[in-house]
Amino acid sequence: MSVSSINAFIRPNGMIQFLPPAVSSLDVSAPVPSAQIASLPQTAEIEKVAAPSFSNVLNNVIHDVNAKQTAANAAVTGLMAGQNVPLHQAMIAMEEASVSFQLMVEVRNKLLESYQELMRMQV
Repeated sequence: MSVSSINAFIRPNGMIQFLPPAVSSLDVSAPVPSAQIASLPQTAEIEKVAAPSFSNVLNNVIHDVNAKQTAANAAVTGLMAGQNVPLHQAMIAMEEASVSFQLMVEVRNKLLESYQELMRMQV
C-alpha cells in the first residue's frame, strides 16, 4: 500500500482518523446516512483473551522455582556422584535456584506488607 492510497483526516479534537480504502473522503460536519454506514465493511470482533488469574500466576511462579531447585539438586547430585556434570553448570543451576527463591520470598513479603496495610485502613 502506497502512502498516496491512505485516506485520513484530522478530527476537530486533533485525532487522526484513517478511512477504509472504500471511503475516499469524509465530511465530518454532515451526518452520515444509515444506508452508507450499513454498506461499510464490518470489522471482525476481537476475541477476548482470558487473562490468567492472580492465583494461577503465583502458582506458576512457585512451580518454576521448584523446577529450578530440582534441577540444581540433580546437578549437584550428579557432580558428587562423579557423573559427567561440569562444575560451572552445577554452580549456575544452584545460583539460578537461589536467586529465583530469593525473588519469590521478596514478592511474598511485599504481598504480605500490602495485605497488612489494607487491613490497617479504616473504612
